[in-house]
Amino acid sequence: MALPFEILLGIYLGVLTGIIPAVIAGLLGFVFKYFTGVTIPGLGVVVLALAIAGVNGGLMALADENIQTSENAVAVVTAIIVVLMLSLYAHSQGDKLGANVPRKISLRKFRDRTLNTDVVELVGGRNQVRVTVIGEIGDLEGYPPLTTADRTAIKEGEWTFPADIPIEELETRFADRLRSELDLADVSANITTDAKATVSAAPPAGSTSKRVPKGKRAVSISAVIPGGLARGEHVQILTKNGSIAGELIAAKSGEKKKDKEKEAEATATTDVQTDGGTDSASGATQPLTTGGEGRITVAVPRSAAKTLLQSERGTVIVLSRGTRREFELATILRQAGARLKKVTVVAGGPLDGTTIGENRVRETYRVVIIAAKHERWQVTPSGSQPLSAGDDLYVIGTQDDLRSFTEAAA
Repeated sequence: MALPFEILLGIYLGVLTGIIPAVIAGLLGFVFKYFTGVTIPGLGVVVLALAIAGVNGGLMALADENIQTSENAVAVVTAIIVVLMLSLYAHSQGDKLGANVPRKISLRKFRDRTLNTDVVELVGGRNQVRVTVIGEIGDLEGYPPLTTADRTAIKEGEWTFPADIPIEELETRFADRLRSELDLADVSANITTDAKATVSAAPPAGSTSKRVPKGKRAVSISAVIPGGLARGEHVQILTKNGSIAGELIAAKSGEKKKDKEKEAEATATTDVQTDGGTDSASGATQPLTTGGEGRITVAVPRSAAKTLLQSERGTVIVLSRGTRREFELATILRQAGARLKKVTVVAGGPLDGTTIGENRVRETYRVVIIAAKHERWQVTPSGSQPLSAGDDLYVIGTQDDLRSFTEAAA
C-alpha cells in the first residue's frame, strides 16, 4: 500500500476514533478546572485518550479486516497521533473555558435594571428621577386599611431620587422614605423602568402597644393625675375594688381653669446630667404631665386588668423609684472620707507572685481589697488569694492610703 494512502487512512481512522476521546477530555478539563481549579496533567489526558481510542479502534478492526493487516502500521501510528492531538487540544480548550466561566452567578444581576433615559432629569448638575405613584394604593395583609389622608399623601407626594442607581435599590429607598416621612408600619413598592410605582402600605402602628411589656395589659381609668409624671413611672391606683400597681404608659388631663382638651403630656424643658455628674445636656425635652382631671393608662398584670375595668374612677399614688444600693454605698463611703479605686498589679512589683496575706495589705497599707480578678473575679478575697501581674483589684481606703498602695502595686 502506498505511503500517502496509509497516511490518509491514518488521519481518517484518527478522526473517527478520536472524536469521543476528545469530547471526554474537554469535558473533564472543564469540570476539574471549574469546580476545583486544578488542571489535569497532559500524561493523564494521553493515557485516557489512548484507552478510549483503543476500544474504538478494536471495534473498527473487528468490522473491517483491512485494519487488522500488518501493512497498515503507518496508518495506525498516524491515527494515534491524530487522536492525541485532538484530545490534547480539546482538553486545553475545556481547561481554558473552566477558568473563564464565573463561578458565582447571582440572580440579582438579572434584576439590576436601570431607568429609561427619557425619565431622567438633570438638576443642579446631577441626574435625578421623579417617581410617580400610579393606580390605587393597596393594603398589606395582616394590617388595617390605610386612611384617606395617608393614601392622598402617598399619591400626591413628590418623590425624587438619584437616577444612577438600579431599580431594586430605588424601590428600597422609596419604601424607606415612605416609612420615615409618613410613619407607616410597612411598605411594599414596585417601580418600572419608566419610574412608575405601585404601592401597598400599612397605617402607622399605635404607640401605646409598643410600650406594653410582655405579659401585661394596658388599661385606662379616670383619675386626678399628678403633674410632672413621665412614661415609665410606677404608680398605684386605688379603686373601690382594690389597689393595683402598674407602670405609666400614657396620660391625658386638663386643668379646670383651662381647656379640658389640653394634652397632659406637655413637653417640659429640663436639665439632664450624665452618670459622671460633670457633663450636662441642657435643653433636653421630656414628656411630662401637667396635672389635673383626666385619664391615665397603666400597664398592669392580666389578673389585675379586670379590677380596673370594673372601676369607673381611681386615685393615683406615685411610688418612689428608690435608690440603687451601690450608689448609696458609694455615697456613704465618700461621706466617711473613703474612696473606691481600681488598681492593676504590675509585673515585678512587690505584690507580683505573692498573696494578700503575705503582704498584710490591711495592716501595711490600711486599705481593704473588696474584689480581685485572678483568672476569675473573687469578691471579698481571703488572705490566701494569689496576686500576679495583670490582676485587677478594687480597693477601698483614703486618698493617701490608696496612693501608697497604688505605688506599691506598681
